[in-house]
Amino acid sequence: MSQAQTTSTRSSSLGATLGAIGRHRVVWPLAALALLFIVDFIISPSFFNIRIVEGRLFGSLIDIPYRAAPTALVALGMAVVIGTKGIDLSVGSIVAIGGAVITWRIHAGDPHLLILFIALAVGLLCGLWNGFLVAALDIQPIIATLILMVSGRGIGLMINLLYGGTDPSFTSPLLQGLSTGHIGYIPTRLLVFVFIFALLWTLLRRTALGLFLESVGGNTAAAYLTGINARMVIFSAYVISGLMASSAGVILTADTHTSDPISVALNIELDAILAVVIGGASLGGGRIYLGMTILGALVIQSLTTTILTSGMPPEYNLVVKAVVVVVVLLLQSSNFRSLTLSILARRKR
Repeated sequence: MSQAQTTSTRSSSLGATLGAIGRHRVVWPLAALALLFIVDFIISPSFFNIRIVEGRLFGSLIDIPYRAAPTALVALGMAVVIGTKGIDLSVGSIVAIGGAVITWRIHAGDPHLLILFIALAVGLLCGLWNGFLVAALDIQPIIATLILMVSGRGIGLMINLLYGGTDPSFTSPLLQGLSTGHIGYIPTRLLVFVFIFALLWTLLRRTALGLFLESVGGNTAAAYLTGINARMVIFSAYVISGLMASSAGVILTADTHTSDPISVALNIELDAILAVVIGGASLGGGRIYLGMTILGALVIQSLTTTILTSGMPPEYNLVVKAVVVVVVLLLQSSNFRSLTLSILARRKR
């Protein structure tokens, strides 16, 4: 084989390898995350510094996953629902209801460990309600969950009225320890997140439920013909989403140690959907990417950190976030990449 042929073969092999890498769904979210980190480093040279403050790790690289944890929890539940070709718009309202219940029961004098389980039970009940509307009554998911989305924050305000609504703040060493505390040098909420993620991953990847969820999302009729109870599977997806939202609600409510149904977790459902989509999932259902969803949540939080670090007015936050998300999604699109390459090839000619 001549030297020219060898060089051509190597170039073709390298091109094929690069093409395969470029088609992998993890590449572009990771590239976006790396680019955001580089921009942050340029703006703030101390961005990568990690130090110990008041007995815990502190720094931007810790703060990003710390702040992203509640959104990531909600996004994981959203990923399960989207995997069944559904959607859950009520997650922000579930957080608001859970926060109001926590404050109500603390004012009532209940044991705080019991209150933690009550808050999770609230998410379970909300998930049961959404699952009933979608799976049992065949209501479109976007409409079924919109009902609780619209009414949920009002329910939170009504719960506040149960204890007068004049002092929605509280103190709870247990709940605040789970949110803002630390074990050793590690923030507790990160450990809580890892624990919940491990439970969900085990449930979906080490039992048949994950396969059933993806089967129903890919083709409900075919899944039914194979003996899968599609209604119960869809029902379980919304229950999981409700539990994940209530877990995030415990963290967010304990972080602010107050009940604020109007503004808590505002627009978190949109960030959760964006995280799932950035993670490579299709709204058409059929696949659940848990790890990629976490990466999507980190991209969103990193973008928020970049905007704040740059000193850009907060009014631009949503616009810049939308632009970056569109760019990442375009780069993930094989059709867009093929079109771009074909245009570049024509110009070279």
